[in-house]
Amino acid sequence: MPTTREIGIEAENLAVTHLSEHGFDILERNWRFQHMELDIIAKKTGILVIVEVKSRSGNYIVEPQAAVNREKQRLIIAATNAYIKQKNLDLEVRFDIISIVFFKSGNKLDHIENAFYPRVR
Repeated sequence: MPTTREIGIEAENLAVTHLSEHGFDILERNWRFQHMELDIIAKKTGILVIVEVKSRSGNYIVEPQAAVNREKQRLIIAATNAYIKQKNLDLEVRFDIISIVFFKSGNKLDHIENAFYPRVR
């Protein structure tokens, strides 16, 4: 039985493959800023795409993407702002979620584009 960490690594690998096959350039994986992490930072047609990868195995009650709540979104947005500042970028940004559910017979990958937007306070 794979560990949660092993499942997460496999999910991220599948997500990178999916993104690459769909024309995304992968810029970073597991980019860290303070206590925050961005799973995948990619670029496609001049847009910076921040991808949060969520996975589950077997029977599940809630879709994996439901784990990206407002607090998680806030952290992702803060880390993205730090990345943009550090790299001195001037690009449009999009936040996607890739949700992967592993079954004994294979897996189901859902790529949710524009999964959330930064909120104005």
